Amino acid sequence: MHRIFTTPFSSVYPHYVTKVEKKGRTQAELREVIAWLTGFDDKALQAHLDADTTFIDFFDDADLNPDVALITGVVCGVRVEDVEDPLMQKIRYLDKLVDELARGKAMEKVLRTPA
Repeated sequence: MHRIFTTPFSSVYPHYVTKVEKKGRTQAELREVIAWLTGFDDKALQAHLDADTTFIDFFDDADLNPDVALITGVVCGVRVEDVEDPLMQKIRYLDKLVDELARGKAMEKVLRTPA
């Protein structure tokens, strides 16, 4: 088991915030991306942050967006669509979305909104 699985989501979340804010994006936009992926509204997300929920429990409780398969590309040198472990793939999906947000990609594209 990879150690990220048992890491509290709340310990990684501030790094996501820092990453997107350094590039001129907002925490509200980050929360919108997380909501799109997981189905968590602000209250549910905050409950996970306050409870120090591990990534295992965080994604066990999530209702993944049905368009999650549209997330493709490379994170840390690995194609997200080729990650074999289901939990690691979900974590990489989140990483990919945060990266796209931080790179300034339009929110409609980050959220895979149909044209």
